[in-house]
This record gives sequence, structure tokens and C-alpha cells, in this order.
Amino acid sequence: MEKYYITTAIDYVNGAPHIGHAYEKILTDIIARHYTQRCDDVYFLTGTDEHGIKIQKTAAAQGITPKELCDMNSQKFKSAWKALDIDYTKFIRTTDEDHEKIVQKIFDKLLKQGDIYKHSYEGLYCQGCECFLNPKDLTEDGLCPDHLKKPEVVKEENYFFRLTKYKDTLIKYIKEHPGFIVPEFRANEVLNQLEDIQDISVSRAKSNVQWGIDVLSDSEQSIYVWIDALSNYITALGFDTETPCETFKKYWPADVHVIGKDILKFHSIYWPAFLMALNLPLPKHIFAHGWITIDESKMSKSLGNVISPTSVLESFNLEYPDAFRYYMASSAPCGRDGNYSDDDFKEKVNAHLANSMGNLLNRTLSMLVKYFDGEVKPEFKGENPLAKKALGSVQIVKNHFDNFEIAEASLEIISLVDAANKYVQDNAPWTLAKEGKMTECGQVLTNVLDIMCIICALIYPYCPNIAADMTRQLSFNLKTKLDDLTADNIKCGKLISKEDIKPVFLRVDSELADKSVKK
Repeated sequence: MEKYYITTAIDYVNGAPHIGHAYEKILTDIIARHYTQRCDDVYFLTGTDEHGIKIQKTAAAQGITPKELCDMNSQKFKSAWKALDIDYTKFIRTTDEDHEKIVQKIFDKLLKQGDIYKHSYEGLYCQGCECFLNPKDLTEDGLCPDHLKKPEVVKEENYFFRLTKYKDTLIKYIKEHPGFIVPEFRANEVLNQLEDIQDISVSRAKSNVQWGIDVLSDSEQSIYVWIDALSNYITALGFDTETPCETFKKYWPADVHVIGKDILKFHSIYWPAFLMALNLPLPKHIFAHGWITIDESKMSKSLGNVISPTSVLESFNLEYPDAFRYYMASSAPCGRDGNYSDDDFKEKVNAHLANSMGNLLNRTLSMLVKYFDGEVKPEFKGENPLAKKALGSVQIVKNHFDNFEIAEASLEIISLVDAANKYVQDNAPWTLAKEGKMTECGQVLTNVLDIMCIICALIYPYCPNIAADMTRQLSFNLKTKLDDLTADNIKCGKLISKEDIKPVFLRVDSELADKSVKK
């Protein structure tokens, strides 16, 4: 694998980030980190979407300019992702000057080649969706099904993109590329939407929407949000309608766009059609994840259950975001909805990260110090009965990631932890030591530590800080590629001293986990 280009949806900045935004960024960061373990060149793009009527109205209500609102809220997203250790390559803003210029050129090219035309239109416009809706898509009460608000009737002369021109080609492509839309059951939804697709508005009259990118040839029109926002995936790489740069040539097409299921239509219909019109290859995969509910209820400002990405870290006094990252990533099967609750969070991370994985490492190293002064002797090395399971888990985890089954991969990692714990219980090294069977005792401990190195590599994308703590105690190189992993990782000689053994994750309800108590 020469390169891996992965993107998130860009977040709309008329409000602050919440746990739903965080879920997508955590998933994407975990996928990106996993692929750094498989290839040397991973490009991870995220950013913010900063034009449109909602920004314009929110800024006016706050008595500030749209740009001031964008600057303020874009920084909130950056700060949140830093707190969650989201290690992106680039953060794009659609108010970036180079992005705006390229979007204008894309629009102009499509206009000149006849894929965009001007047309008077009257339709039902949902501000929340930033799109026109068909009457059949509304609820029985005439509301937008996602935002539960009545769309406004808008009559304008706008520019339209000939989406119907690409309908048959899109249907054929989706049917012939079953992995294009993930999970696969979402592809049927898209095919159904394509059946009665119409040409789409790609501009708004300046009289209604001033906050946008100007159409080069028409000062009375603003480029409409979707052709602006979706183009970020190529403008970030330096795409140009005349001479695309080497960065674009190197990374495009994207290996995967990670998005929420609510914007699947725009990414699997509008975006591929735009790319076809530009004569560009389509992304390899579009992965539509589900939503995160809070205590089994959909997030809602009126219910007061909107959780900020960092509030969980603060409420549980978490020094690192690893536990939250792990919990969110393992909260839902591929493409399905997940749920967050404080009680489930505590129970799950304590069970998996503290009791199973952390305790396994801690007690194994402690026994190595107790019985052998922290030294691994040559006679402790030999055939490892856990090797087949561990190396099999590496392949299973890789297969899960290839199918964007991030929660499923985490379960496989924990199953390996459980197998190692069972091996310790079954072989009871403390009993072997008591009986004077020191070589056998050392072999059991070394076998477990060898497997802990593999566990460390596999858990790294989810828990980078915990993995780093583990590698320090195991003297393991975390940069080892997954294909280079073996079951022989621990070097003979002095491994660790008693004072260097530290818990890699403290239970979240432990007094020791409270920063004030630790001080």
C-alpha cells in the first residue's frame, strides 16, 4: 500500500462541537492510525464548512460578522480535536482563500461545459439540511424528517447542475462496485433515491444568501453549499481545473470518505456526479456511520442532552482521552447507531482497559520482577502456545479495518487479551514458582509479555497514550508494521525494575484515578 487518503465530513460552524462530531473524528483517526501501521504515507483531512444561510443568520443574531463567527467556532473544533488526540494532516476551512478560488474555477468549468445552467425554481428549502426537499420526503405534518421543522417555500432564479445526466452512470457504478458504499445496506437506500433524482440547485441568489463564494460570471449569485463543501476533498490537495499539483496526483482518489448517514445522499450521489463531470476518478469507499444517542435518546438542545467532546474527560478526570476514544469507537457495529451513557462508559473501560488489559500487563511484569528481578533469560524463550491466536488476531483486525468494522476489531483485540488472561490462570506461574519450577514459570511470563507487545500494537490506534506507556515497560518498538509483527518480541536480559512498573490505565471510579488524590 503506497498511500492512504482518508477524510471526515467537514463540520458546520454555526455551533460548537458535540459528541456526535467527536464520534466521527475518533473513528477516522483510529482508521488513519491503523493504516500508518500498514503503509508509510497516510493523509488525514478534516475541517470546517463555513458558508451558507445558517452562518449568516447565527452571526447576525450574535451581533458579529459571519467571518468572526467562523473564526471563533472553527477554533473550538480544532481545540476539541487536539484534546481527543485527533492527529490530522490538514485542517481545511471553506473560507480559506485558495479553497474559494478553486471552487469558483470548478463552478466556471462546469458552467462552460454545460453541466451547470440557469433556471427559475420554486421549492421547499430546509435550512438545517441546506438543501431543497421533495414533498414526498417530508413527514405527514410536512416537516423535514431530520430537523422536524417546516421547510420554507423559496422561489429564485438559480444555477442548476445536470444531476439527471449522470443518473444511469451512477446507478451502474454503484451496482458494479459493491464496496463503494459502506455498509452495503446503505447502497440500496441510495439506489432508491436515484430513481427519482432531479437536477439540483448549486447557487443561491445574493438577495437571500450573502455569505458564500461569488459566482465569477454572475455577481448576483453565491455558490451553493454542497458544491462548495464537497469540493474540499480535492481543493485541500491542491486540485486545479488547469494543472493539478503533484500532491493531488499522489493522493487522489480518496481511499475513504468517513461521513454520517444523514449526508450520505450528498456524498454518494451529488459528489460522484460532480467528479464525473470533472472527469476525475471516484473515491474508493464512502463509509456512512450511524448516530450516537445519549442514554438511548437522540441528542437535542431542547432535551438538554448535548454533550461536548471534552466534558467526559473533565467529568471523569481523565488525563488522556484514550478511554473515551476506545469507548466511542467500540460503541456501535459498522454503520449502526451507538449509545453513550456514563454508567456504560465506566463499566466498559474499567472491564476492558483496566481489569483485563492493564492488570494483565501489570501483574505479569510484577511477577517477572518478583521471581527473576525483571530479567528475561534465554531458557524462557521457546514455542509460544498463544502465538497462533495472536498472529491470527492481527489478520482478523486488518480484515475488520478493511471493511471499516472498527467496533468489531476492538472486540477481537479484547478477545486476545482474554485469551492471554486465561493462559495465565490455566498455567498459574505463581504456583510454578512455589513448586520451584522456575524455568516453566519464566516461560509463561515471557509468552504473555510477547503477546502483550502484539496487543499493544493492535490497541494503539484506539489508545495511543496507553499503548505508549505499555511500550515503555515492554521495550517494544511501536513503529513496527503489523505485517512485521511476530510472537517473539521481548529481548533477553533485564527488562524492567520494580519502580518502573506503573498501571497503564487506572479504573475511572478509583480514588487513584482522581488527579487531586494523586497529588
